[in-house]
Amino acid sequence: MKHYRQAAIQDLVLRESIHSQDELRQRLRVRGFHATQATISRDIKELRLVKRSSDGAYERPAAYSGSRETADAAVRRSVGEYLRRVDQVQQLLVLRTEPGQAQPLALAIDRAELPEVLGTVAGDDTILVITRHARASREVTRLFEGWARG
Repeated sequence: MKHYRQAAIQDLVLRESIHSQDELRQRLRVRGFHATQATISRDIKELRLVKRSSDGAYERPAAYSGSRETADAAVRRSVGEYLRRVDQVQQLLVLRTEPGQAQPLALAIDRAELPEVLGTVAGDDTILVITRHARASREVTRLFEGWARG
């Protein structure tokens, strides 16, 4: 349940300006998650959310950094942390994660703007990665598998 809730938190702070833990708790309740303030506080800490200086809304640290090095480091870290398996079908990759971890990994892949990757579609524990062609798909598979091994 924790992974689902944390994935929902990441999605909420990505899509909306959420300024307080109480506001986050209310948005989670609408999505079917009932969490205490202490649980939300722990989730915020584990997800490393910070408040933007411009408006005080929560966001992921990489979201305001924007540098290429930060995005590259984030995708390497996310692949190492979340990726469990890669299957290739021509120019498509199917990535498997634990439940609730597909969206954070897909977001990291999207933000890294890898030249071989056209886009991602994420579910709960599965990501479809679309590459430019089959050769690019093989290259990305090798890259991700190397990062996953550490």
